[in-house]
Amino acid sequence: MELFTFLNALDKDLIAKNTKIHLAVNNGDENPLDMYFADRFDAWQAVQNKQNFNRHYIVALIQLPESNTWLFVGAYRVIANRWANDHYVYTTEKLKGTSDYAGRLKVAFQRTGRQSYLLAENWCDDMTVHTLMPERLAVEHFKGYQFTKLSKAHLDIIVKQQVQSWKTALESVSGVYLITDLASGKHYVGSATGCEGIWQRWCDYSKHGHGYNERLIEVLEVHGPDYAHHFQFSILEIADTHMTADYIRTREGHWKDILGSRVFGYNGN
Repeated sequence: MELFTFLNALDKDLIAKNTKIHLAVNNGDENPLDMYFADRFDAWQAVQNKQNFNRHYIVALIQLPESNTWLFVGAYRVIANRWANDHYVYTTEKLKGTSDYAGRLKVAFQRTGRQSYLLAENWCDDMTVHTLMPERLAVEHFKGYQFTKLSKAHLDIIVKQQVQSWKTALESVSGVYLITDLASGKHYVGSATGCEGIWQRWCDYSKHGHGYNERLIEVLEVHGPDYAHHFQFSILEIADTHMTADYIRTREGHWKDILGSRVFGYNGN
């Protein structure tokens, strides 16, 4: 079924010729999927450099990792916009008739260019309902230590929501973790020991951004606290929480040598 046939059945006023489609994609600095998980997508979408929503309605789709697949996150009525120094701020309201499907409906669409704001009538024939999930898409459950790769925004959501699969897995192990600065390419190798393992250390990073590490504190003082959103968190090695702190520190030193993070990263000499 075509997407707009489905949406029009939910709200008769939501037709292609009155609608702009917003294809929300990761711009390298901000991931709209993270914004959605954190319930910040509407505020994020409201800020625009141009008058991109010059129609009565907006249909917002977020790019998913699967090829040519998008998540429908809402249909909005455009109420007004205002100029705020260097950008526009839009006031919108969600269409209640479509709300039950926001976060549940996957859409198949092959994007042919880089344009993010489309006139719906030009593309509606190419957008079809792919999958209707039983529940709203949420933060993925923990899949394994070797698959862990979290943005700072993703980590913040997991900590804020106390996602049980992540909390249980991370607090049950000590180990050596890696923080990668995706803006500079520099690494920081750290370790976690004790009864709450990696979970407690990563909660510190979520709260403060720097985890009390002097070099990372310096980085955030220079670039500002929002720079922490360039940090990516992964796990290099795990051990039982009863493993001695000396052993964990030895393994931490091994990884610092392997990755050169003392000379080229944030670990110092």
